[in-house]
Amino acid sequence: MRSAIKLLPILALAIRVTCGCSGTSTSSGNPSTPSTPATTSVTVSPTTANIRAGDSFQFMATVSGNSNTMVTWTVNGTAGGSAALGTISSTGSYAAPASLPSPNTLTVTATSAAANSATSSSAVTILNPTPTLIGTNPASVGTGSFSLAVTGSNFISGAQVFLGTTPLTTTFVSATQLTATGSQSSAGLFGITVMNPDPGSSSSNSLNLQVGGSQQGSGCSQMSIGAGTNLNGFVPFSSASLWNQDISSAAVDSNSTAIVNFIGSTIGLHADFGAGLYQGSTIGIPYSVAGLQQPNIPINFTAYGDESDPGPMPIALTDPIEGFPGTGDRHVLVLDNANCFLYELDSSYPQSNSWNADSAAVWDLLGNEQRPYRWTSADAAGLPIFPGLIRYDEVAAGNIPHAIRFTLQNSRAAFTPPASHWAGNSSNALAAPMGMRMRLKANFDVSGYSAANQVILKAFKKYGIIMADNGSSMFISGTPDDRWDNNDLHNLAQVKTSDFEVLQMSPVYTQANVPSGPSPQITSFTTSSGSVTAGTSVTLSWQVTGASYVIVSPQIGAVRGSSVAVTPAATTMYTLYATNAFGQTKSTVTVTVH
Repeated sequence: MRSAIKLLPILALAIRVTCGCSGTSTSSGNPSTPSTPATTSVTVSPTTANIRAGDSFQFMATVSGNSNTMVTWTVNGTAGGSAALGTISSTGSYAAPASLPSPNTLTVTATSAAANSATSSSAVTILNPTPTLIGTNPASVGTGSFSLAVTGSNFISGAQVFLGTTPLTTTFVSATQLTATGSQSSAGLFGITVMNPDPGSSSSNSLNLQVGGSQQGSGCSQMSIGAGTNLNGFVPFSSASLWNQDISSAAVDSNSTAIVNFIGSTIGLHADFGAGLYQGSTIGIPYSVAGLQQPNIPINFTAYGDESDPGPMPIALTDPIEGFPGTGDRHVLVLDNANCFLYELDSSYPQSNSWNADSAAVWDLLGNEQRPYRWTSADAAGLPIFPGLIRYDEVAAGNIPHAIRFTLQNSRAAFTPPASHWAGNSSNALAAPMGMRMRLKANFDVSGYSAANQVILKAFKKYGIIMADNGSSMFISGTPDDRWDNNDLHNLAQVKTSDFEVLQMSPVYTQANVPSGPSPQITSFTTSSGSVTAGTSVTLSWQVTGASYVIVSPQIGAVRGSSVAVTPAATTMYTLYATNAFGQTKSTVTVTVH
């Protein structure tokens, strides 16, 4: 006790010395040696940095000669920076501005909090961002002249689209869209890239563009013909399609938690498909596969004909109808294994020799097609329904290689790719836009579920679920099949909305920023003979640029190539419809039968 008492005056003296040294703190390593501003120094690393617009960068500041190691950060003398120059946090985390400042050089400075004369700086050069490609429309073109709509992010004025190493004539539309025109005489699979200009010129990822032929050849022929048949491994759409992309490492949206809470974090999944009947109808959305022998049938539109693809279509009057005999959505989905097109109707009612439907959409199964912006499809999001369905043949094979369709009660008047249409029923900013994708969290434990449900849950982690329509929240779409175990599917209700995260949505389109661009151009549409006798075959030929697909009506329907043979029984006016993401162009020619 006595030795401790004797030490007290010494401790008090040490405190008095520390507190009298011009407000500086003593180094913790040697309390008897006070620090002064003259001995304080700051070092920032790195001393120079090249940072791309929109990127983040971590600066480090080391304070020597002072026990107070805190610093304050400025950008060009502005504390914390600014939107135009980029912002920097108290820990040195710098967020570059979204676009290049002028000039594109600036200074990031750290100043000692204890001695404001002690500073150090880094000379920063802001470079143009690196572009990212999402898709091209169309995903395949014929040889000769063509035009493309290129979508992605971080495009800037002066960006250049390349076909292989050949630059294409490029027009900047927005940060998420470019248009390009060019010509290619030989068929093949070519890489499409985008290069942003200097300063810091950089190229995007590459996407494949098929020129003069099918990327998957005759792959559609492997699908078995009939209702609900096995596709035998065929995957609709190209690998570039957002339906087929692995999103397991994609960024999470900054509003993910708020959106999940708005949906209802405790809502469980509902498998909106299964075996047997419910209230007299099969459970799920059925489909069928048509073969070459299936005749084309006219389609009569009862609601959205101006946003529909015209018939005829190879849809049998006996093909299954969702919810039959009820009066719900009544979707009809048919895949053509001969020509590789997908046909989808809604509110469908067979007539004596035709179909009545609210709308109809044609999808190229070999491409990466998108509906014209603001056009609906058989789904409110303007999306195809079939590629988002959980099918028994996939689950039995142990792999679902695509995203899954789901519905929510509320949506806002907006859409994000791959959607092209909205049907907003809520003004709340947290309501989902059509096309919003969610992903089952990577740490969600699937081990307690059946083998079949594990296949489904793993697909939720790798490909996610895509919001496609207004309906009951967290209802997951699939096909009816008597091999499903309904009790097992009900176990998916244990998975809650809170087990998902919303993926970053960019871009999000509203009424204010829906993309615009050139509709397809029909250079010519001709007939080999304008006047024939009944029963004579004639050839219709056309030259079209910038089209995702073409349809000849009546009699023919969706067709590949640049010509088709017809045999009119009476005088007929044929219409050629060429469609891409920006609209539809029509041309007519008449064959007189005498």
